[in-house]
Amino acid sequence: MTRHALVLGGARSGKTAFAESLALRSGSTPVYVATAEVLDGEMRDRVASHQAGRAGQFATIEEPLALSTTLIKAARSHDVILVDCLTLWITNLLIAGENVSEKVERLSDTLGQLDGTRVILVSNEVGLGIVPDNAMARTFRDLAGSAHQRLADICDDVYFVIAGLPMTLKGEPPIPTMGLPQ
Repeated sequence: MTRHALVLGGARSGKTAFAESLALRSGSTPVYVATAEVLDGEMRDRVASHQAGRAGQFATIEEPLALSTTLIKAARSHDVILVDCLTLWITNLLIAGENVSEKVERLSDTLGQLDGTRVILVSNEVGLGIVPDNAMARTFRDLAGSAHQRLADICDDVYFVIAGLPMTLKGEPPIPTMGLPQ
């Protein structure tokens, strides 16, 4: 049985670096599924920085919307898939007018079908701050929180990363050397 993982944390918490380290130790053919869309120069710079940091270690697939379909296809040739990040994916779905709850349920079903390929999902925990001041931001926060709860329920391992330190919320603790990449 393959152990899927959910890695949560705040912005710049070290969650992506932890997830990358976990992925590199989990399989021999890792792929990075990036959900970000490059819409401006600042985001272009962020994406380039992320790509440079993992150069040669991961194959990369860019997919802002069709996550379940992408995971099924990627599982045919990769034994570990890192998805970064779910909150950007949820944002993309909202902007596209998609039903986020249905897409999260489809993702959950897809994870249940992927045996032999580990999926590591990265997402921003957005429910620890102040209540957003507008309806769209509150809807986003609520959808992200519901998605995290649903995915945490079905993932074998759930981690929360703060200040670069992973805490195990569910499942197996990471090997001590599984902190940030060395």
